[in-house]
Amino acid sequence: MQNATLNSLFRFFGYLEGLSLLILFFIAMPLKYMAGKPEVVTVFGMIHGALFTLYILMVIWMTIRMKWRPTWLVASIIVAFLPFGTFVFDHYYKRSLYYLS
Repeated sequence: MQNATLNSLFRFFGYLEGLSLLILFFIAMPLKYMAGKPEVVTVFGMIHGALFTLYILMVIWMTIRMKWRPTWLVASIIVAFLPFGTFVFDHYYKRSLYYLS
């Protein structure tokens, strides 16, 4: 797979994972506790879990294929646990790609 395609795929999974975390925190959780609909968290929790797993697998693949430094590896995993984290990480990652080219 081409490096540009791999970078695009990684960024895409980062956006999906970040979006699923925001939906879980700001839509599903309030619906569970304020509207009494726990099934919403169950559904979005499973979706987020699958996207999180794909994102972590993508991080591992990028680390091996692109020979990432350990700081990129650790940072990309930490931001997956923070709301808006993957979006901020993507900004810095895209900027690093610009400077490397």
